[in-house]
Amino acid sequence: MDLATVIGIVLALCSIAISAYIGDVDVSILFKRYEAFILVFGGTIAATMISFPMKTFVRGLRTGFAMAFTEPQYHEHEIIANLVTFAEKARREGLLALENEAAELDDEFMRKGIQLVIDGRDADIIRKILETEVLFVQERNAKAEAVLMTMGGFSPTLGIIGTVLGLIAMLKGLGDTAGGNVTGKIGIATAQAFVATFFGISLANLLWLPLGAKVKERNGQLLLLREIMIEGILSIQAGDNPRLLEEKLHAFLDPNERETEVEEGGTVGEPAMAS
Repeated sequence: MDLATVIGIVLALCSIAISAYIGDVDVSILFKRYEAFILVFGGTIAATMISFPMKTFVRGLRTGFAMAFTEPQYHEHEIIANLVTFAEKARREGLLALENEAAELDDEFMRKGIQLVIDGRDADIIRKILETEVLFVQERNAKAEAVLMTMGGFSPTLGIIGTVLGLIAMLKGLGDTAGGNVTGKIGIATAQAFVATFFGISLANLLWLPLGAKVKERNGQLLLLREIMIEGILSIQAGDNPRLLEEKLHAFLDPNERETEVEEGGTVGEPAMAS
């Protein structure tokens, strides 16, 4: 579970609730006008479904939520440590000695790459196969981002539509205000009309757009991991020195993270060897 996503959503809801309480806003009106939420949420879903094929829409939502709420299983430092360990073993015992380690890898992409090396495939073929895999995943994740961003774009518009409908209903009812508190009735009707705008803007800026941004960030992290894996796998096949490989893969990391690894004691390859 990605705590940043969960905490962010909870904090956003708490901020709205606290602001409403301080501003003496009657939040019960949000629950009374549930038809506004139905219009905004349902309309956003419908408009997005029109924008994409059904398969792309369903897969985009499923992939997007999974990426936004799930913490990545692998990290750059772990990948580098594993690749350096593999390179050391391959130089000592040969590429065939990696077969057992490759079978135990949880990451299918890395397992496939190491297995291609063990099978003696040409470096150009290995790179082409792995880069094609990366391209496919990138396109799938990009579609998930596009679905969420599209929902974030439609949501405020549907909120405005709901507000317009509420104002139409308010104006239509002005003829029934004779003999009563006209100002009060108009004020209540206006407040109810803007509930749809509230839902539209809130869902867009507190859910759909942030989730889309999280998917984009996750996609970038995944691309970095895959690039590290490809470079490491090809270096193992070429028989590069493990220390040289380690330095090469460190170049993919942020300089601050590289400094942190040194401060914590040694290179990233050392903990993997100790285990």
